[in-house]
Amino acid sequence: MMSQMPQLSACPSCEEPLESGDRFCGACGYDLSAVPERPADNPTIVMNGQASPPAGPAGAARPAAEPAAPGRPATVHQPADLQGTDPGGRELPSPAPQSPPSAGSPLSPASGVRFDRPPEPDEYPLQAPDPRIAAELPTPPEGTRVCVACRAGRVDDDGYCENCGHAQPRERDHMEHEAGPVAAVSDRGLRHHRNEDAFSLGCVTLPDGSPATVAIVCDGVSSATRPDDASLAASRVAGEALLAALPAGTHPQQAMHEAIVAASHAVNALAEEPATAREHAPHQNAPACTLVGAVVTSGLLVVGWVGDSRAYWVPVDRSSPPARLTEDDSWAAQMVAAGLMNEAEAYADERAHAITGWLGADAYELEPHTASFKPDRPGVVVVCTDGLWNYAEAAEEMAEVVPLDAAVRPLHGARVLVGHALDGGGHDNVTVALLPFPAPPQGAGSA
Repeated sequence: MMSQMPQLSACPSCEEPLESGDRFCGACGYDLSAVPERPADNPTIVMNGQASPPAGPAGAARPAAEPAAPGRPATVHQPADLQGTDPGGRELPSPAPQSPPSAGSPLSPASGVRFDRPPEPDEYPLQAPDPRIAAELPTPPEGTRVCVACRAGRVDDDGYCENCGHAQPRERDHMEHEAGPVAAVSDRGLRHHRNEDAFSLGCVTLPDGSPATVAIVCDGVSSATRPDDASLAASRVAGEALLAALPAGTHPQQAMHEAIVAASHAVNALAEEPATAREHAPHQNAPACTLVGAVVTSGLLVVGWVGDSRAYWVPVDRSSPPARLTEDDSWAAQMVAAGLMNEAEAYADERAHAITGWLGADAYELEPHTASFKPDRPGVVVVCTDGLWNYAEAAEEMAEVVPLDAAVRPLHGARVLVGHALDGGGHDNVTVALLPFPAPPQGAGSA
């Protein structure tokens, strides 16, 4: 009971100052309810036939040093070396000698206090494989998913190793892909529990025999249900639509428009869930995502988007200024367009990233945006989610972090840009695709 607890000014274990009514020490976790009420007289501890001085302010006896004989250092008595008496003069039982607590023990090495549960590490290391067990396991058949921890056990359908039991990382936590001269990298980031971004890449040959490259990047709307499914469906459908339309002779800008419409239909279809699914989440809105894409040919650059994912143009020689190729469907962009705020003020507002356009069954109206450009020099098109451009918002800032060799090493460049976002804090999923302009001939992949 709280009324029966002794009122201590400091913890008996670590002497941390206490507040009135504390039941546990905030520093070491000592259970203050287990501290017996202090007796009227002070117990004495017999040391070589002499009584020790009174206990310290916390009432706990401390090891004392014997007076040193000439030529002999003083002896420090440990708690187990001393015999104590209770207030009536009766001997207290000698404490049994204890070995030091092993790593991970719930006993504190400093105070010997047992906590309610063992301390939990911030990160759980991979369990080391038992070489005896690993040696006995047969080599998994080709194509079998093997554990990333022990490299020997088969991974079951639930995502756990049958050998060491380690949970496997999810496939979408970090993704990298190259398709000829175009590459993309996507990462879960440092704060989100899953990756809700997705992308698709491809290369095709146009009817005149010239090459074209395609990249689609989608960002799931976290406030919607199943945003990861929405981004995956949209990126796949849009990419497939472009790769089918371009070789058939459809103009790249028209093909981009049709691809966004097809992606919208794919996301809308996700809202047609069984009644049981809606019962479990009656207040969640329909799956939704943003989309941005680019098509690069030998002389034309086309971009398309819905939402606040972006495309940037960065010239290879940096002799001309970079440019942002898209305009966000967002609250901030609307404020700037209406002349109510300048860009710095709008994007500093907490409402800046509220989007006004997206793909999903509950979108107000689908308005695919497309634009075409004819650059007069080689460059790189950066197609990305806000997980990247939050850390390089202006075109000039983006150009500074794009490596100079990104046009010939797009995968390396995409890795560098994702690393820039993670170094900046990684508050969101981050996805970026790089497309060199003009599209190099087929077979001319990254160096």
